[in-house]
Amino acid sequence: MSKPNKDSNKRSRPSPSSTANTEPITADGDMPQKRFYRSRAHVNPLSFNENFDYPTRPDLFDWTEDHYPNHPLLLTSSSSDHDDGNNNNNNSVMSFDNVASFQITPNVLDVGCGFGGLTLALSTLLPHHTILGLEIRTKVTEYVRLRILAHRKEQHANSYQNCSVMKTNAMKYLIHYFPPKSLDKIFFCFPDPHFKKKNHPRRIVSERLLSEYVYLLKPQGRLYCITDVKDLHLWHVEKCSSHPLLVECTNEEMEEDPCVELMKTVTEEGKKVEREGRFGYDKYYMVYKRVENDDYGDGVTAENFFEDGQFGVEMI
Repeated sequence: MSKPNKDSNKRSRPSPSSTANTEPITADGDMPQKRFYRSRAHVNPLSFNENFDYPTRPDLFDWTEDHYPNHPLLLTSSSSDHDDGNNNNNNSVMSFDNVASFQITPNVLDVGCGFGGLTLALSTLLPHHTILGLEIRTKVTEYVRLRILAHRKEQHANSYQNCSVMKTNAMKYLIHYFPPKSLDKIFFCFPDPHFKKKNHPRRIVSERLLSEYVYLLKPQGRLYCITDVKDLHLWHVEKCSSHPLLVECTNEEMEEDPCVELMKTVTEEGKKVEREGRFGYDKYYMVYKRVENDDYGDGVTAENFFEDGQFGVEMI
């Protein structure tokens, strides 16, 4: 009598060739299910070894091609051009649209957007802005992309056309995409705390990176930070308060800013804090605004920039 095969009861796995031509998990326009797009909560942005394509200069990147093909400004530009009596001149319309497409650039960034709750909410709160979520994880980026397409399909034709998501490493490539003084708002919502001191250089808010963010912010542009980790909040306050071109917003200014309430309530991490409270149920936040170089009255110059007390410098 022959012995039963030990592997006879094992479930066979499909070969790579048999799954190569299968349909995608979610078709464009359908609402994705989060369980198919789970990923590690955080990655090390300094050693992340995936390749990223990026332009050599911001003006060489056309945001309408993949991100905002039906941006409200494009529709407004086209309709106004037709209203001027140029209906029969297709060449002039095409030229006008090409020029308009390169004028569309994101001016609100949701850095580390996660599953896109804030990115979508900002789209309706700020209809005259162009919102972009930035995410480093491939599966999560795809989830947000599909989620935006589904909202565009379900809602009015022009809804959510001013928001998109892009996979990139915000600690390395921002200046390749955005010109100086082009951003109105930058959000950092519940970033990775990187508790160990040796990992502090991985934090998304640091002296070096703050100078990049300030370089990209418009005068009076705002930088938003929120976390449920008090030590990280104190780190944010220390680094931002010591920067010569950032000024802390007053309580009145933050209360009048609807974006503050939004970032506390609509992000997935914010809801998780209310639900689980892993580090407590408190949310610590702060908002800073960029000032003009001339508005900074403490006389920071190249000669005294690295003196004790300037830009977080502390003599030991």
